[in-house]
Amino acid sequence: MAHVDPQWSLRDHSQEGWQIRAEVSPKWIRVKFEGQFIADSKEVLVVTETGRLPVYYFPKKDVNLKLFKPSEKLENDLYKGNQLFWHISSGGRTVENAVWSYSGAQQEAVYLQDHYSFSWNKVDAWYEEEEEVFVHARDQYSRVDAIPASRHVQIELNGVIVADSKRPVILYETGLTPRYYLHQEDVRLDLLKAVNHSTRCPYKGIASYWAASVNGREYNDLVWSYKDPLPEVHEVAGLLCFYHESVDALYVDGVKWSLSADDRLPYNNVGWGIV
Repeated sequence: MAHVDPQWSLRDHSQEGWQIRAEVSPKWIRVKFEGQFIADSKEVLVVTETGRLPVYYFPKKDVNLKLFKPSEKLENDLYKGNQLFWHISSGGRTVENAVWSYSGAQQEAVYLQDHYSFSWNKVDAWYEEEEEVFVHARDQYSRVDAIPASRHVQIELNGVIVADSKRPVILYETGLTPRYYLHQEDVRLDLLKAVNHSTRCPYKGIASYWAASVNGREYNDLVWSYKDPLPEVHEVAGLLCFYHESVDALYVDGVKWSLSADDRLPYNNVGWGIV
């Protein structure tokens, strides 16, 4: 994760396999709770560290401290110091341990002093400018490209080819395995059944899911689609995508896909609920 840009010179540290990085975001970031913005800043820190998703940290001056009540909860981080927690109370509603800050951080994370962050799902909404953001803070160095292609993609389930397309849209996302989005006309829709399940992605939007039933074998939550994706990936609107790792076979130009050391699967496979 080494970076040569001078802006990282004081904010990019590693120690014994652990690394933390912070950058002041140029975006206007806000947090809403009970109908009001309780954090509102144009100087938010976007902090990433080894093995964790990005987190927004707000300067003390941009947070409504009047709504916070100290919690007895206290945790310690080897590098970031003592993690102090607060409850949020507003409009007759109290949410426990929804806010945290650090004190006594080592030099590697000293810039977290006098900054506050919020448990994502314990507040009502997050905004970048006027756009609501879901699931977690966006990584400023992640890129998502949805590119129409002419690869020959085939999906096999229990001995049956359930999708066969020569016009996929390939979604390339920084650090993740490419995904193949297929037109519904190229998929055996008669073998799919919509399920009452959805997930959100901060880069793509809200995904709906389908299960598959093929020759008596059931495949749960195997297929997803973005009906109204975010503008950056509008090319995948209404297209269907299968989990590579859950189908019996995925062929691309006649070559069977297999998980390699270079593949990194989305966080949903380790409990993040993101595709």
